[in-house]
Formats: sequence, C-alpha cells, structure tokens
Amino acid sequence: MDSKAMPHGRATPWRWWNRVVVGSVDHGAVLARVQGDSGFSGRYGFLVVISGLIAILGLLLSSPAVLIGAMLISPLMGPIIGLGFGIATFDLAEIRRAGIALAIGAGIAVLLTAGFVALSPVQTVTAEIAARTKPNLFDLLVALLSALAGAYALIRGRGETVVGVAIAIALMPPLATVGFGVATWNATVAGGALLLFLTNMVTIALTAAVTARLYGFGSHLSPAQTRLQGVLILAGMAALAVPLGFALKQIAWEAVAQRQIQGAIRASFPREARISQLDIDFQRRPERVRAVVFTPDFRAQADAQLAVALATAFGHPVDVHVDQVQVGGEQGASETAQLAAAAQPAEDKQPDKDLRGRLALLAGVAEDQLALDPVTRHAQVRAAPLPGATLASYRALEQRAAAIDPDWTVHLVPPAGALPGADDLDTAIWAARRLDLPIAVTGRGAEAVVEKLEAAGVTATRQPGNAATVTLRWQAP
Repeated sequence: MDSKAMPHGRATPWRWWNRVVVGSVDHGAVLARVQGDSGFSGRYGFLVVISGLIAILGLLLSSPAVLIGAMLISPLMGPIIGLGFGIATFDLAEIRRAGIALAIGAGIAVLLTAGFVALSPVQTVTAEIAARTKPNLFDLLVALLSALAGAYALIRGRGETVVGVAIAIALMPPLATVGFGVATWNATVAGGALLLFLTNMVTIALTAAVTARLYGFGSHLSPAQTRLQGVLILAGMAALAVPLGFALKQIAWEAVAQRQIQGAIRASFPREARISQLDIDFQRRPERVRAVVFTPDFRAQADAQLAVALATAFGHPVDVHVDQVQVGGEQGASETAQLAAAAQPAEDKQPDKDLRGRLALLAGVAEDQLALDPVTRHAQVRAAPLPGATLASYRALEQRAAAIDPDWTVHLVPPAGALPGADDLDTAIWAARRLDLPIAVTGRGAEAVVEKLEAAGVTATRQPGNAATVTLRWQAP
C-alpha cells in the first residue's frame, strides 16, 4: 500500500493546483479581455499619440511625474500581453494580430516623438533620457517581476494591480527616447533605448506566456508543442540576459573605477583638499579623467603621480589631468569661504534666499560687484584672481555657481589667464565668450583650430609659426 500511496502523494500539489486554482479561472472571459485589448483600433492609436507626446515632454523636461502619466496612458501593454497569450495557446492568428498592433503603435510613437524633437528648440540629453540608454540585467528582472504581476492581475481580475505594473514597466518612455535619438542623430541614445524597449517587450510577452500556461491556458497542446514553447522562451530570455549581463558588469566596473579614481586624487593632495568637479569618460581609450581640486598646497607633479597610480590600478594607461585651485594660506579667510561655497553640494543650498551671497563667495568678491537682473534672471560676476587657478578652474566655478539656482543663468568672467592647448578648445571658447577677446593661433594645424573657434562664434586669426604644437594666446580687443 505504501508503494502506491507515495506516487499519489507526490501528485497531490499539482492536482490541487489544477482543481482549485486553474479550475477557478474563467478562461473564456480572460481570453476575451486579452483579445479585446491586443488589436489595433482608433482608441489604441489615439492613446499611443497622447502617451507618446506626454512621454517626450517628460523626457525633455526631465520630469518623472510627467513620465508616470505617459506610462499610465500608454496602451502598448495590451498587444504585448496578447502576444504572450498567443504564444501560450499557439494561436497564430492572435500572435499576428497583436504583433501588427504593437509594430504600428511603436512606429507611430517613434515617428511622432522624432518629429516633435526635430521641431523643438530643446534637444538636450536630460537625466531622464540618459537613464534609458544603458539597460542592464536589472531592467530585465524588473520587467519579469512586473509582467508576473500584470499577468496575474489580468487572470485573477485584480485590476488595482495594473496601475503599479504600468508604472514599473515603462514602455512608452523608451520609445520616446528612441525618437529623440533618431531626431538628434544620436545612435547611442537610440540604440540603448531600443534595447531597453525590446527587453521590456520580450520579457513581458514570454513571462505572460509562462504564467498563462501555469493557469491552464494552452492545456490542449501536445507535449512536443509544450517542449517547443519551453525552448523558445528559454532562448529568448538567454538572448536578452547575456548582453544585459555584460552591461551590468560594465556598470559595476565603472562604479568601482570611479571610487578608485576619487581615492587616488584624494591621496595625492592634503587632507583639507576637496574635489570640486570630476568628469570621467569611460568610452575613450584610454579612459579620460578631468578633475578640479581645491587645495591649500599646489602639487606640481600631481598629474604624473595620478597617471602612475591609475595605470597600476587599471592595468593600462589613463589620460588624467587635474586643475588645481590653490586656496587658504596667505590669501586668508576669503578664499577659504570661496572653497566652502564651491564644495557645498548643490542640493544643500537655498538659492531663493542667498543667491547673491553664494555667488559672491564663489567669485571671491563683494556682493555689490554682482550684476543681477531679476527680470531675465541673469547674473554676471567678475571673479577675483586665485593663485594657481586656470581658466578651466574658473569654468568649473561657474558650473558650481549655476547649480545654486537652475532658474538663473550665471556668467562668471574669469581673469585673462593663459589659454589651454588645442586639446581643450571648449574651455578656450568659453573664456573667449566671457572675456569677449579674440584669439591668436600659431603652430601646425592652426587653420583647423581657427575654423573650429570661428564656428563657435569666437574671433580667431592664424599667426605665423610652424611649431609642432598648436598654441593659443589672447589678442588685444
């Protein structure tokens, strides 16, 4: 008797699931709801247009609240769930119907948002846009868990769960980001966002298919068809998981590398020194590191020491340069206050209350030397000279000043210090615009540099000289 009871005991959970859980599902009603939302209709097209426009506005404004609105309105979940149920039941007509609706909806969204961005004066890559250009394995896990909740809510009639699922999966914002990348000819943005959308779409469809099978949909299929389903689902998940896993590994490495770079910079300067700005370009080969450090002691060999330290840590050379702003010492408390104002996190500042005072501290001048126009919300100040400061240092100070209140446009006019080399034309252009001074260019390749400066609106002239290095210097106005 025991030998017969054991197989029966092992089968009890599955039999209970089929009898109690699967038996309580109204399969016909669920399939009717799925098919009602999975095809193309006038309502579907209208909601695609509205959600796409809201999504692109949210991306350009970098507003999470507006993006959430686009997620809630977007009807793309219907065709994707329909695709999943079509896979679960091997309903080729439903797969074709849902696939066509999804393709048309995605095409409308991309073309509409691309056209909107092409006509928009704002074409800046905001934080919300950048956040959707580097999908990784965690994005796949979010889509998988959200799809489980969505399929369960659909099958069990838990409508209140669908709102949270729509927010978590975010189908329309990645498509709007693809449109932004197409309009601005930015392949990195368009490609990364498209991968994120495909990750969400495929994961939702395959997870919905698995959930549908667990709840008894497709029970009429043969064992061979079920095995084929399993192979297709596993292959689809693996095809996404591999590249996303590598992307997650790269993100983790960059996070560790950033900590190593910060540690190396701090170790190269006195304890009182502070890193005001740190820019790392991991896409370059070798990696490029640019930093601004406020320090009481100028370290002439800092770049060379950092290059050795980072080359040892990374196992290959790193392009590193640190602009040192010397503060404290004989210059007294005014420069110390300037350092504190520059190093203070922007989120801790109170721009509406003390904009004038903080700008004065950053520039190292008295408050009455600032020019503030409350109508145009434009502020201009001429910075006091800082020992050891370069033009890049003053540019970094302006960026810190601009972070005090994003509603104000801040122009910090630097002293007419030595211009950087041709490898940092951005800083030279910035300084020329602030000082309104022309630039003389000498050396081999000077013609190309002059063209770039003039294209940026800077007056530049080619001066005689055949030195191997291109040199930039100020001219009289």
